[in-house]
Amino acid sequence: MNRKYRKPLIAGNWKMNKTPSETKAFLTQFKAMLPKGRGCDIALCVPAVCIPAAVKAAKETRISIGAETCSAFSSGAYTGEISAIMLADAGCKRVIVGHSERRAMGETDRDVNAKLHAALAAGLSPILCCGESLEQRELGVTQEWIAMQLKAALRGVEAEQIRRVVVAYEPIWAIGTGHTASPEQAEEVCAQIRTILRKLYGGKLARAAVILYGGSMNDQNAPELLAQPDIDGGLIGGASLDPEKLIRILEAANQ
Repeated sequence: MNRKYRKPLIAGNWKMNKTPSETKAFLTQFKAMLPKGRGCDIALCVPAVCIPAAVKAAKETRISIGAETCSAFSSGAYTGEISAIMLADAGCKRVIVGHSERRAMGETDRDVNAKLHAALAAGLSPILCCGESLEQRELGVTQEWIAMQLKAALRGVEAEQIRRVVVAYEPIWAIGTGHTASPEQAEEVCAQIRTILRKLYGGKLARAAVILYGGSMNDQNAPELLAQPDIDGGLIGGASLDPEKLIRILEAANQ
């Protein structure tokens, strides 16, 4: 990571884990363990039902609370959906957009773009996910695929808005599998993402863009991954459910 131009971010993605009471207990333990100082930004993206408990427990700390998805619509007859405006009013600061697991449920690039715009309009800071499958990597089309996903997701996003967007590279073949890209593989794609942002928005905004690695980063591999110049933090899955492991990742980011 390059601290000269950007501040690192460690963001937990809890997926469908923890109840509101478990969320309160987690944050009580986690807050007591937090290292002093403000070396990096910290976010926890939690299930929708856990958001009020998380916001309350994280009050007056440097932990920002986020959601795991949002609707592309601001209101209406969309049973079961939650709008970005609702999330912001509930105290969320961030929201994950375009996670591979949501794409696997049927989200298209058009959906991701619409959700990104909805999040930005509501004042949230989106964490925009992109990544390739094992088949795409083996075919050698990773660069083309990532470029297509980013350009589609960022369609219509203006330069003043891109400052609030965090990009997370999540190789699908390394999510929930126990596998992870090598630091060199992860850096190669994250550097490519910065190049794409440079072409779209110019060098200054690209240098300031925070790019996360989201492929099974944990407390063991975090130091090596975070030492790469274009990896500015992590979108952490399973390891973010354990406060001790998450603290060790934060410590690696603070080095």
